[in-house]
Amino acid sequence: MALERSDVEKIAHLARLGLCEADLPSTLDALNSILSLADQMQSVDTQNIAPLAHPLEASQRLRPDQVTEHNQREAYQAVAPAVDSGLYLVPKVIE
Repeated sequence: MALERSDVEKIAHLARLGLCEADLPSTLDALNSILSLADQMQSVDTQNIAPLAHPLEASQRLRPDQVTEHNQREAYQAVAPAVDSGLYLVPKVIE
């Protein structure tokens, strides 16, 4: 499927792109090459190929679930202007 100049002008108008006359031929060539690549990819026979969840088929390395930092809530909330039951109190901004 090849685009024509009028197609590029229509696409540019719909996308609100300000293409000048000098840019139209290069944009037309670029879009046609993208569509050509898509056509090539569509023509590849993938009937006997199983789908992959990830292209590398690697299992994810997981670290052990261990606590690495101590609870410092008291120190962090000591400088807060208002705290109640471990929660920061802030002024109401919506009426």
